[in-house]
Amino acid sequence: MAKKKLQVKNLQVSFRTQGGILKAVRDISFDLMEGETLAIVGESGSGKSVTSKAIIGILSGNSIVEGGEILYDGKDLLKIPEEDMHKIRGDKIAMIFQDPLSALNPIMRIGKQLTEAMILNGKARQRNSREEFNKHLSLLRHCIASLPDPEDAAKASMCDTFNRFVIDQANLEKVYGDAHNAVITLNSNVEELLFFIEKGQKNEFTRCIAEVKDSAKHSVHPYVIAQKDEIESLIQKLDQARREKNVEALQAASSRLGELAKEGLERPAPDFFRLGYYHMSHPEFDPLSIQDIPAFNEEALQYLDDHFMKDFLVVAEKGFDKNRKESLEKIGVLLPHLKEFRENLGKENGFEDKAYVYKTAKNLNKEVLAAIDGLRTVRASAESSFGISILHEIDRYYFGLRINPKNQAKYERSKAKWDELAAKGKTPTWQVIPPYLVDLELTKGNIIKILDNLIAHYEKSLGKKDFDTHKHTVGLIDFLKEQASRFVSRVTKGIAKARALELMKEVGIPQPHIRYKQYPFEFSGGMRQRIVIAIALSANPDILICDEPTTALDVTIQAQILELINKIKVERNLSVIFITHDLGVVANMADRIAVMYAGKIVESGTSDDIFYDPRHPYTWALLSSMPDLDTSEKLEAIPGTPPNMIYPPKGDAFAERNKYALAIDFEKQPPMFEISETHSAATWLLHPQAPKVNPPKIITDRIARMKKEAKNYHE
Repeated sequence: MAKKKLQVKNLQVSFRTQGGILKAVRDISFDLMEGETLAIVGESGSGKSVTSKAIIGILSGNSIVEGGEILYDGKDLLKIPEEDMHKIRGDKIAMIFQDPLSALNPIMRIGKQLTEAMILNGKARQRNSREEFNKHLSLLRHCIASLPDPEDAAKASMCDTFNRFVIDQANLEKVYGDAHNAVITLNSNVEELLFFIEKGQKNEFTRCIAEVKDSAKHSVHPYVIAQKDEIESLIQKLDQARREKNVEALQAASSRLGELAKEGLERPAPDFFRLGYYHMSHPEFDPLSIQDIPAFNEEALQYLDDHFMKDFLVVAEKGFDKNRKESLEKIGVLLPHLKEFRENLGKENGFEDKAYVYKTAKNLNKEVLAAIDGLRTVRASAESSFGISILHEIDRYYFGLRINPKNQAKYERSKAKWDELAAKGKTPTWQVIPPYLVDLELTKGNIIKILDNLIAHYEKSLGKKDFDTHKHTVGLIDFLKEQASRFVSRVTKGIAKARALELMKEVGIPQPHIRYKQYPFEFSGGMRQRIVIAIALSANPDILICDEPTTALDVTIQAQILELINKIKVERNLSVIFITHDLGVVANMADRIAVMYAGKIVESGTSDDIFYDPRHPYTWALLSSMPDLDTSEKLEAIPGTPPNMIYPPKGDAFAERNKYALAIDFEKQPPMFEISETHSAATWLLHPQAPKVNPPKIITDRIARMKKEAKNYHE
């Protein structure tokens, strides 16, 4: 079963404007599953782009997030600090915008724009990995030092030993990594030189040869390219061939360097974690003298286990188990206080004393953070954002208590003046701006929901009997090893360039070695969009948000970009949110579709649900205006215009434009009616007492034709 990559729950976003508060997104919820494409479809102003910008944290300064959650990797993206959001935006969640020129610097070469983010992200990952390593090792040391047996507690010094040989590991791996990176760069530089030789572009030879020579010199390493004499000889041949302008000799020497580079990339590397301990224990041992690397890896593992790791795992497991039990005891004591706090907030007068609420929430947050230290040791997410979430909502609640009466009174004065002028037969030149009111009941409900989730989480933790301490301790050690490797893994300019060229090939840009040096104005619209896609993919994200990426392109190029996004999604197992105003664009690529109108999701379902069994009149309207090759009837335009969301309609927002509207549509918003497990729609036409209404003929004919074509295809 696919897991949820992203959850949007009850999201509400408004904007302050000169005309009043504009309700852009009104209480929407959806899940994005791993490896799926979710299409969000609707007219301009429906709220689809605002939703995507809220996910990636780039809403404009006049925005107001009035409620809801956006959950990714156990974090609410609406509540985390910008510093944490910066680690997610562009790295874990990337975005492709409608106009590629808005995402490209017009005076910077394409290659520079592709590599800049890779280098900066690489440095940030190194820094974050070092911080994570130090933090988790410190927690583990504390766990062991707190053991009741003095002999066990003294073994906390093993964490210092662990740290020392990991530093040795890092130093050895850095030397190897530099050589390995140089080989990757050499391979890329040789490919570039051979490309220019083939194209006869002699003006590029001098630069390319200099780059090949530099990367070749740094590639010499016993575990990568051991043929130092041959490398030096080939470098001399390159220089001689350049001086003599002998293209054949230049090609031969370059080709041989390319062969050596490929051989070097295929050679196995030592396990530097094991090598680090072995070298620390045997300072006289030369790590570069290893001949049979696979055999050494096995020997070093046995030595590490016998002399350190088995004992370290035993004492680490004891420390973690003790700390976890103490944490659960703290939670057991804390739980009744959380329940009492939640019960008081649920009462009618539970919010009257702000000082009490704030003080209690802060104290509980402090206790919660203290209680989960043991769980943090194994990177478990234990609602550590409790304090941020609940204090934010409490702030909002008391802001509403203070501001709601003032805004309501201002509105009533303005409306009374307007009514007075209207009663005298005058037509006011201004409109009565609806008051901005905090939904106090919703905010109170959010606070109570946070508490309910926290209580349920801790009750589950307390009731869990089959916790595998050994497995989680091994997981912690593996995590520390991973972080140690990451903080020595550098992204050099050569590596970044090699990756950029590969990305350009992946997104279908021909002759990337030439295109790499060009400016955005030298690319067509479709090629610019391919570059933007390559930049988005450079950090290898989990989620890709495509905000109308084909709108500015002609139909032929649209199809190519859609095919490219689909191919990349499958190859990289990406989860994609595809935003568009055209249902036809996502017909062959969306797994699920959410239809938005006036800030609400009015219908959602699988692609088959929406195209073969649409239920909402707005979905009918979108399908009726969608051209295809076989429809001979005149397409139907959607009458009217979307409502002004400064003055949200009382009932169904689509009612004014809906020829199938019922009387209740103008009075009350419809709930989301479930049609099947995958399909639901918010229309009163699905109420059991509603009259039977069929979709327009243009849609029923198209559905019948598609079903017939599908049947013939399968037969």
